[in-house]
Amino acid sequence: MNRSALLASAACLCSLAFAPVLLAETATPQVQAAKATPATSTAAPATAAKARFAPVVKGLASIQFIQGTPKRVGSDIVTLLKVKNTSTGAIALLRVDELWYNQKREQVTGDSEKVLKPIQPGEVVEITMKSPAKPNLYVSQYAFSHVNGKVDVKSVKKFTE
Repeated sequence: MNRSALLASAACLCSLAFAPVLLAETATPQVQAAKATPATSTAAPATAAKARFAPVVKGLASIQFIQGTPKRVGSDIVTLLKVKNTSTGAIALLRVDELWYNQKREQVTGDSEKVLKPIQPGEVVEITMKSPAKPNLYVSQYAFSHVNGKVDVKSVKKFTE
C-alpha cells in the first residue's frame, strides 16, 4: 500500500510541476502575438566587445616612444614619456631606466620606473621619470627592457595608427 500511495503522490507533484509549461503553450493566439512583438521599435542588437587581452611577448618586443621636455620641479628633473606597444602581444613589466650624464660623459644621476600592468598591443601608457637634479646635467639616455626579453625602441614625434 505504501508504494502505491507514494507513486500516486509523485505523479500528482509532477503534473503540478509541469502544469505552467503546458498552460503557456495553449495560450490564445492573441496573447502569443503580443508576447512575440517587442514593445519598442526595432533596434540594432548590441555587438559584444572583443576581448582586449593578448598573450605576453616572449623575447623581442617593439615600442614607439615620445620623449617630453625635461623640467625642473623642486629638486628633481621630471620627464614625461609616452610609450606605445607596437608588438603583436602584451608587454609585461616594462622597465625604463633614465641615465643623466655630464659634459665629460660621466653618469651623474638617473631613475628607474616600471609599468606593472601588462601593456596591450596598441595601448599607450605615460611614464613619469624623476631624477635628482645635479648642477651639471648635460644629456640623458633611456634603456628599455621587459621581464621576458629585450625591447626594440623607436623614438617618434607622433604615434602611427
